[in-house]
Amino acid sequence: MIGKNAAMRRLLLLCLGSLAAACAVGPTYKKPQAEVPPAFKEPPPGDWKSAQPRDTALRGNWWEIFGDPQLNALEEQVAAANQTLAQAEAQFRAARAAVQEVRAGLFPTVTAGASATVSRTSPSRAPVTSQASRSGTTTVYQVPVDVSWEADIWGRVRRQIEANVAAAQASAADVAAVRLSLEAELAADYFQLHGLDEQRRLLDTTVADYEKALHITTLRHDQGVSSGADVAEAQTQLETTRAQAIDLGVDRAALEHAIAILTGKPPAGLTIAAAPIAVPPPVVPTELPSELLERRPDVAAAERRVAAANAQIGVAKAAYFPSLTLSGSGGFASSRLANLLSLPNRFWSLGAELAATIFDAGRRGAVAAQAEASYDATVAAYRETVLTAFQGVEDNLAALRILSEESTQQASAAAAAERSLNLARTRYSGGITSYLEVLTAENAALANQRATVDVRIRQMIGRVNLVKALGGGWSAAELSAERTAASR
Repeated sequence: MIGKNAAMRRLLLLCLGSLAAACAVGPTYKKPQAEVPPAFKEPPPGDWKSAQPRDTALRGNWWEIFGDPQLNALEEQVAAANQTLAQAEAQFRAARAAVQEVRAGLFPTVTAGASATVSRTSPSRAPVTSQASRSGTTTVYQVPVDVSWEADIWGRVRRQIEANVAAAQASAADVAAVRLSLEAELAADYFQLHGLDEQRRLLDTTVADYEKALHITTLRHDQGVSSGADVAEAQTQLETTRAQAIDLGVDRAALEHAIAILTGKPPAGLTIAAAPIAVPPPVVPTELPSELLERRPDVAAAERRVAAANAQIGVAKAAYFPSLTLSGSGGFASSRLANLLSLPNRFWSLGAELAATIFDAGRRGAVAAQAEASYDATVAAYRETVLTAFQGVEDNLAALRILSEESTQQASAAAAAERSLNLARTRYSGGITSYLEVLTAENAALANQRATVDVRIRQMIGRVNLVKALGGGWSAAELSAERTAASR
């Protein structure tokens, strides 16, 4: 008993000494620096506003700034039923489970079992000490418990946990990035679809006007005022416009099917009633460029992958140091099952093993070099992601500024085309000019009206893309909640 207690004390002191000296090798993580401009190059549009300290317009359901109930209902279905998002969320759960798997390395492994062994020994090779031995047959029952633990002296396991936690955080940010991308895609498809509805309404109205024009031209022909060529030209223009109106159905059907897939439905499971765009382009609050890094989930994911790569350097460095494994076993063993669990039949053993690699032909050095190179690659990827984020904001700010100017100019062009059409019709009615002038003016007026609708569609989609470029309703604070979950 004295020897057993002394051995246990020595093992305990060894464990405490190992833990006291434990340290995590490898570089301490520092967030890489990225160039951040003090302000965006593009001036904000005229209807822009600065974000207020309590401005919550883009927090949470960012699409609600458009004030469209049908869009709100569709967007809510993305998080609930979209399969691409479900795949990303499953990958996050796998990454979080990987953290738990590695964390198990901090604790001992305990195994238990039970066995019964019957053996026969040759009488010529063993002394005769019992009746069982005389018969050559022995039965042994055992109930062993084994404990093994590798002390994380150099922080290999802790660095691996750090890497997996960062990877899980990156996966959580990936989920947010996928969700934002799908939500923006749905909104863009939705406004483009209703923009086609507006185009279709314009063409239907134009067809009705052309039908009246054909009727008038036919009457003038019957009266001998107009030629048959005028009637043919009016008929051609009418049928061409009808064909254009029908052709819009191809793109509209494709957009409706795309929206159905985004909401987790088959194409036949969703029907969106035809309606023009009923809401004006919303006012989107802007923020400083430095805050963009906290708003973009793809930037957060790239930064977390840098942290994971940094921790992997520590994992590679830990391989240079020896490993300490503590083990112990105990239990009961007896040749008789009836008294197997009695105190005299107990057994135990304690041990410690220190192992180090003396020669590996440079394998550890190569692994460490790979880890450092991977870290450098993730830093470059992070900085590239930051630059791309600023590019996305600048591109959409420029697009909205230019579209605002184009909208004003296009409105003037449409008004001028309408005046030209009215003048051409008056001249034709007075017999001053041929129907070709009316035909040309009508085509110009229709083209300008369709261009006006197209600019309106692009302005709505530009707002959607700008909100996406700003990170939508996401913020780095949400990653903290995922970080807590990944660390459990």
